[in-house]
Amino acid sequence: MGELDVRDPEVVVVGGGNAGYCAAHAAAGRGRRVVLLEKAPRAHAGGNSYYTLGSTRMVHDGLGDLLEVLEPDERHARTEVPPYSVAEFLDDLERVTGGRGDKELAEVVAEGSRDAVRWLHSLGMRFELMYERQANLRPDGTLVFWGGSHVRNVGGGPGLVSGHERIAERLGVEVRYDCAVTGLLTEGGSVVGVRMGEQELRAESVVIASGGFQANAEWRQRYLGDGWQHAKLRGTPYNTGDLIGAALEIGADRGGDWSTCHSVPWDASFPDNESNRALTHRLSRYGYPFGIVVNRRGERFFDEGADFRNYTYAKYGKVILEQPGSVAFQVFDAKSRAMVAAYEYEMPGIIPVVAGSVEELAAAMDVDVDGFVHTVKEFNSSIDSSRPLDPTVKDGRSAAVEPVKSNWASALEEPPFYAYPVTCGISFTFGGLRGDGDGRVLDPSGEPVPGLFACGETLGGLFSANYPTGAGLIAGMVIGRRAGSLA
Repeated sequence: MGELDVRDPEVVVVGGGNAGYCAAHAAAGRGRRVVLLEKAPRAHAGGNSYYTLGSTRMVHDGLGDLLEVLEPDERHARTEVPPYSVAEFLDDLERVTGGRGDKELAEVVAEGSRDAVRWLHSLGMRFELMYERQANLRPDGTLVFWGGSHVRNVGGGPGLVSGHERIAERLGVEVRYDCAVTGLLTEGGSVVGVRMGEQELRAESVVIASGGFQANAEWRQRYLGDGWQHAKLRGTPYNTGDLIGAALEIGADRGGDWSTCHSVPWDASFPDNESNRALTHRLSRYGYPFGIVVNRRGERFFDEGADFRNYTYAKYGKVILEQPGSVAFQVFDAKSRAMVAAYEYEMPGIIPVVAGSVEELAAAMDVDVDGFVHTVKEFNSSIDSSRPLDPTVKDGRSAAVEPVKSNWASALEEPPFYAYPVTCGISFTFGGLRGDGDGRVLDPSGEPVPGLFACGETLGGLFSANYPTGAGLIAGMVIGRRAGSLA
């Protein structure tokens, strides 16, 4: 560690995930004395960032533009990465949130995304293309990327956190673990430090990067609605909204949509399916575009092929939570099962329901047999087979049933048949503190609260109802960097 006068830091960052570390790096890079306070013990640190795949949505001009930040890979020679513009990024955010997101924040994130990744790369963070998750193989051997989010850091979530820790140590940031912040210190309307039980730590600026309130079952029930207290917690159990509450108490304003969250199809059968640091994202079940999803009545209840998984997965946890027993089943036949990601569907310890016929599968799933058989027969007979199945594009191969399946419809007819029970896994909440594009926390009149910044999941406003893959990490990088550059 670099030498620090820990009694008198200039910047305190609360929360040791991706956004908090970006704020700390930026502040330390300006010569500020920085202390980062992490609520979790060292062995459980990293916040929600540890549980991610590391997907980072960023603007770029194609593979040639990305090569300067990517690790060497022999597959680059046979890879196509379509350019991703600021306009496309903003259009994706606008579309998936129904226009309810904060447009200023969206512009700041999209326009700053490329520079933020290059900045982190210059500090030592390593990046690579997401071949296993975001590329499809053409018959000619070309690997074609899709879905807007093409890049991740090497090592996924654990690699992201360890990379940040190495950078912070080199820059002289002091990191304190097992350090729960319980309140904010104020003088004359300005934030001048933090309280940790009976202890106080004073600073010129405080950056809150301690996540949303997804780990607080009482708040989930209060703000998201009854039933949400039963959702499975995907990530860290330490994001309980304490610092959001502390900021509201001293006059900060709420920001964003407090009634919705990032929630996904999540494994319902594995015994240890909450906050599992060993399996992290492998408990997700994102292959639904290639099969069908049914409830306990054996009925489909949403359009599995509405869009690429990147633009739908974060809203379907809620839909599953609303089904009988808050459980559903993803169903595939032999050919569609071959299209799903092995890292999810061949997870250690997972035991799918497997049968030689649709009727036997329904009985083994313990769903309504007649209802399920009718659903499959109706689905199979309604598919527009004049269009070829092509997972690299929205192929328009639809099933004219209710609800419709808009793309990638494939008849369930080739045994064996597979069913994977899923439930709702909550990732993070969309509501938080109101802030501007520099991470300055605002009061109800729109004026900055002096000395107080927020970034990452603590900062509300960017997302509502839905979310595009990789937007959370890049938002933490961009706004965390900007907050640290001012703090």
